[in-house]
Order: sequence, then C-alpha cells, then structure tokens
Amino acid sequence: MTISIDEERHIAYVLLNSWGSVAGIDLKTGEQVFRADLSRDGRRVRAIQGMEISPDGKHVYVNCLPVKIGLGEYEVEDNYIAVFNTEDGLNAEPVRKIPVPRRVAVLMSSNDGTEIYALGHDLYVYDAATGEHLRDYPIRGWDAADRTAPDILDFWNQWEQSDTFSTPFFTVDTSKAEDDPAAYRMGMLTMDLEKKDFRMDEYENFEVIIFSTVVNPVRRNEAYGVYTQLTKIDLEKDELIARKDLDHTYYAVNVSSDGSELYAGGTLNDIAIYDTQTLDKKGEIIIPGGNMSLSSMRMVDM
Repeated sequence: MTISIDEERHIAYVLLNSWGSVAGIDLKTGEQVFRADLSRDGRRVRAIQGMEISPDGKHVYVNCLPVKIGLGEYEVEDNYIAVFNTEDGLNAEPVRKIPVPRRVAVLMSSNDGTEIYALGHDLYVYDAATGEHLRDYPIRGWDAADRTAPDILDFWNQWEQSDTFSTPFFTVDTSKAEDDPAAYRMGMLTMDLEKKDFRMDEYENFEVIIFSTVVNPVRRNEAYGVYTQLTKIDLEKDELIARKDLDHTYYAVNVSSDGSELYAGGTLNDIAIYDTQTLDKKGEIIIPGGNMSLSSMRMVDM
C-alpha cells in the first residue's frame, strides 16, 4: 500500500513480499537498487503501513511489527521504526531502531530532515538523528471542549506536492442530543512539514465519508477529499466549498504541481482527472492488469 519517493534520484521504495521486504526501484530503468528483508534473528517482521524516505534520500524509515517465533508459540514484541541507509544496496540491514507505540499507520519527515512524525492514536514526534521522543500532538488525546476523542482512518502517503499532510477526522459534540444531526462533526487535521505546524479544525456536520485528502500546493487554503463524493474544503474559513458525486468509490487522491488538476485513484483500475476550480471531470487514465486497492498515488517529476 505504501510508496515513498526519492524525487531527486527517481527511486520508488515499496513494501512487498507479503509486507516482509522493502525494495527500491529506479523509475527510469526499472532496476532494483535497494532491498531490505525485515525478518531476522528468529523473528518474523512485517511492515503493513508506514514508510518514509529522508529528504536527502540517504535513509528509509520503516514501521516494523515483530513477532518472535518460538517452538510452540508466537511472542508479539514492541513495534519500532527501522532505519536503513539507502546506499547499502540489495542486502541492507537496519542501522538503528526507534521504539514507537502500536497502531502507527503513517510516517512523515519534516522538510529539513530533523524530525520524524508517526501517526497513530496521536502524532508522535522523534529526532531523526537520535531517535529521541521529542513530543506528541494529541489526536485521541484532543482536549477540545464538548468533543469526543476524534476518529481517524489514514494510511495514504500523498503530501509531496504541498508538503502538508492532511486527513479528515470525525467527532461528536457532547453538548447536543444524540439524535441531533448537528452533534456529529467532521474536521481536518493538517501537519505542515515545512513549518512543523499541527492543526485540527472542524468544518461541517457529518454528511459523507471521506477516506483520504490532499492540499492544493498553489491555493493552500483548499483541500480535497474522496470516497463516493469529491469534496472541496476551505482550510482558512473551515467550511465546505463544493461537493460532487463520483462514478464509484475512490480511496486515494493527489493533485498536480500547479494545483489545477486532481487525480482520484485507488479501488479499481482507473484514475479520474478533475478540475480543481470547478470539480468537473476532465478525463481518466485506465491502468491495465487489475485494481489499485488501497495503494497510495504519488506524483513524480521525471
């Protein structure tokens, strides 16, 4: 599901081998230039979600779930971020490990490469060089008045155009009656990877499900979300701008570098193209050979 891109070297890092390995593929030649098999030392290790490349392309960070295999039992061990040197080629081993809580789904790096962000019940922040746990941004621990703990579903890496991670969250206004539709609220969580700025703001009553979102790199107040509808949100005014029905469900969304086009993908084998101003459909790209399922869509300038 997870794809991380070294944009300068045009290498895509992907999880494969039943989530047991990481491979780096040269996008110009198709050659495998990096490989790390995660299981070792009597442990079966899987990386279902959560992988990132450092901004300088020197390190790959992988969220690992280890299980120690005994003679008659499995022992679940603590999760960690494995750090690999990309120059170690096809037999790479971790150069260090950073302990992290369970349920981490997304890894991000700050643009200056000094911090790693791990999205789980909260957004955990680590020093990229030492692995020190620096701070947390509360998500489940959000202390907004009259609100339940927010609910988030996200494992899509698609922030490279705006350098801003975004994801919808859902919460309940406990000051209102349970049968009041206005009690059920939607909001947007954003993490600006350049400014290291974390925000959570509500923008409407719960109307539709949104799986993933992306921020426009030019009109940075605009975010777009997809599932069965295409949604456009104003992040400065915290309000809905527009919404249109889609041809079918889409899980992933990305945006062009000039902010003019949206690409809705995941789920099946088509990528639908939409105008960011009008949300009108402009075309589609058909991918042969099956569906994209829950995979992320990444943008690369070749």
